[in-house]
Amino acid sequence: MSDPGPLSAGADLAARVERWADRQPSATAVAFEGVEHTYRAFADQIAATAGWLAGAGVGEGDRVAWLGPNRPAALRLMLGCSWLGAIYLPLNSRLAPPEHRWILEHAQPSLLAVDSTFERHAASIGAGCEIRALPDEPECPSTPSAPPPRRGTPAHPVLLAYTSGTTGYPKGAVLDQAAMAANAVNSTHAHDLTSRDRVLTTIPLFHVGGLNIQTLPALLGGAAALIERAFDPGQFLDDVEQWQPTWTVLVPAALTAVAAHPRFATADLGSLRGIMTGSSPVPAAATAPFFDRGVPVGQIYGSTETAPIAVHLRCDEAAIHPGSCGKPSTMCEVRIVTDGGADAAPGERGELWVRGPSVLLEYWRDAEATAEALSDGWFRTGDVGHADDEGWIFIDDRRKDMIISGGENIYPAELEEILARSDLVAESTVVGVPDERWGEVPAIVAVPRAETEAAELLRLFDGQLARFKHPKAVFWTDQLPRTALGKVRKHEVRAMLDENHGVRRAD
Repeated sequence: MSDPGPLSAGADLAARVERWADRQPSATAVAFEGVEHTYRAFADQIAATAGWLAGAGVGEGDRVAWLGPNRPAALRLMLGCSWLGAIYLPLNSRLAPPEHRWILEHAQPSLLAVDSTFERHAASIGAGCEIRALPDEPECPSTPSAPPPRRGTPAHPVLLAYTSGTTGYPKGAVLDQAAMAANAVNSTHAHDLTSRDRVLTTIPLFHVGGLNIQTLPALLGGAAALIERAFDPGQFLDDVEQWQPTWTVLVPAALTAVAAHPRFATADLGSLRGIMTGSSPVPAAATAPFFDRGVPVGQIYGSTETAPIAVHLRCDEAAIHPGSCGKPSTMCEVRIVTDGGADAAPGERGELWVRGPSVLLEYWRDAEATAEALSDGWFRTGDVGHADDEGWIFIDDRRKDMIISGGENIYPAELEEILARSDLVAESTVVGVPDERWGEVPAIVAVPRAETEAAELLRLFDGQLARFKHPKAVFWTDQLPRTALGKVRKHEVRAMLDENHGVRRAD
């Protein structure tokens, strides 16, 4: 990626976009619903947004929440926060009001900015902070005559991203501006990204995957980004043919959906240098149709806490190292640590630890979780993997209890807490079961009380959790296997389901 010139040590992320506006003012920065915003226009919108935030009383360290679909406003709001030294808090737009309320009460933002389509939802949350509709891009005022002073530096926290927690409550990963810049370097090297690239973004910008694998790195490097409100396989094919992107990110479920589309076999995919995937184990069946069409599929491994790029498999390496997620990214160190605390030998399994400038600073207002996750700067991912003799890394198992459904992380503890409040079952647990479309989905395994019906049990989650988290199946059993301390042995529950032994499907 070429560089528009040296920046001061205190430069914020928005200043990096401004440098590209000075160098290539008429080049496309962001395209959205038929409108292309040049770098000069987009930089001016960022300045105006920073002024809008300052006028609302936002200052250094304040949190600014955003609730809405993918649109350029989300990007300029984040970059406006970087200008002021404030912290951007993107909310998963698929969550239910009680889930949003918990996050907002925990993060205590001074402002909740919303898309106009989410104003009614925002009003129902009981946010406890000011709620304002963020102006659409065509309505965004021009650069204020006196833009607010720049307060942001690389050391300022800029992103507060909540990720589901094993305790049933989400944790807020805090990333500073230096972490976002370091991640952009990792992205540059993962893609050979240049200012001539064109990135198609269809996965949610409230995920670090949507924001940081390609989109923000593109804008920090002078490339163009086409933003879609949501993923649709037909629209994706239209975008590739008409806008001719060079890069995109698709989770495995989206790869499968695109490959299954009637137009996939004949669509012109020639502009794509490659596709990146990740967020869950990647089956060969999901990537093979793209390799057959001459479009290589690489992989990104990481998490919210690593911004997310920690390990990457470049597209020119993918066919040579099938099944691997790659080698450590440029700005990251990776260890594979055995249960005894030693570095694993080639082929030996262990937990992946990551260290580098792109790793989170802390979990927001959660010193215990921070201390548990970080050890001498190393982030303990909780994922199990191994490396071969040449150092290529393979993920053997994701976090022990986490369910990854269509690229979304689902922790059973959230669902189990709701079940525990019900008298419909004597005991219950939640595990993932295979699903052709989503990879895996949550399922309840429970000991029922008399006359309990599965449909009644499934209705418990209505209005409490996002729809994608809802269990999709119920299995009855006579007793759940437990440890001597009473903890459910989930690996035995999964084995019961795999072997169809000791369980019966309720529907």
